[in-house]
Amino acid sequence: MNKLRQLWEVSAAFRVLVAGGFVLLFTLSLRELNSAPNSAPDFAAGIAGDEVVVEVSPGYSGSVIANKLESAGVVKSALAFFRVAVADERSQRIAPGEHLLETQIPAITALEQLLDPARIPNLIKVRDGARWSEVKSSLIEFGLSEQELNAAATSINLPAPYNGSNIEGFLYPAQYSFNKGLSAEAALKAMVEKFSWMTREINWSTVGDFSPYEYMIIASLVESEGTPDVFGKVAQVIYNRLKIGMPLQFDSTIHYALKRRGEIRISIAETKVASKYNTFTNKGLPPTPIGSPTIGAIQATLQPTQGNWLYFVTVKPKETRFTDSYDQFLEWKAEYKKNFRAGLFE
Repeated sequence: MNKLRQLWEVSAAFRVLVAGGFVLLFTLSLRELNSAPNSAPDFAAGIAGDEVVVEVSPGYSGSVIANKLESAGVVKSALAFFRVAVADERSQRIAPGEHLLETQIPAITALEQLLDPARIPNLIKVRDGARWSEVKSSLIEFGLSEQELNAAATSINLPAPYNGSNIEGFLYPAQYSFNKGLSAEAALKAMVEKFSWMTREINWSTVGDFSPYEYMIIASLVESEGTPDVFGKVAQVIYNRLKIGMPLQFDSTIHYALKRRGEIRISIAETKVASKYNTFTNKGLPPTPIGSPTIGAIQATLQPTQGNWLYFVTVKPKETRFTDSYDQFLEWKAEYKKNFRAGLFE
């Protein structure tokens, strides 16, 4: 076994997250790093050669990736890439799939190109909070048929404890690179497996008064209504409203019912749309998630920020305020409308 492989495999902190969009941790102690050979030849900048395709498969260890780069002539030595990757936390974001890379480039440039979405053919992006309909559209553009995708969506067995649930909400947000010819079922399974891995440490038998599926519905609302800095507060607002029987009254559920994106405001008429997803006219939760939440939204749902808030409004970008006073909410809402007219939300 070569020295580089030993260095990677001896690290207790090294992990590979399998399935699409895995996270690769190049983490070693200083002692282990200092024990590496001093010689780490690296190409100089400005002498790049022809492009080659390097495939990073799910489950590849860091040593395999580095050695593949050296074998393909991308970097001069695997150790040079190793040193760069250890020092740069972005190496955690290297995605599986094919990468189009230049040859004879410095190790830092190799890392930059591995992280460049434009150099990943057949890239499928599942954005935070993405809906099944949106993922389906991306996969149709990739080359799969709608009929095949609909059949796959109904045949996928979601992991326990969600067995038999709707696939909506379980296609984990990440970047995926699929080879042409991949089946619809395999593509969706990769996304569901990613969800399973990201939520693997959650013990559903120890969490509150809702079912696991209901928590996923709440997490999807948290993802759609908030930003990561206020996820915990949004979750608490949901629980507070449910506790007193107050309708959730979320614009995001109306947008979901109307199958649209990108609009901030809704009309009074739209709040009366006949749909089970209308949280203005129906109390309680919508029947399914309204998109796929991130692990941050799920964790905030299970561990909300404590408070008595019933209302919140984003008065301007990056400023969301929370209150238990309806009068205060109306004042802030007027401020939001003023800022909206001024173009602050464009």
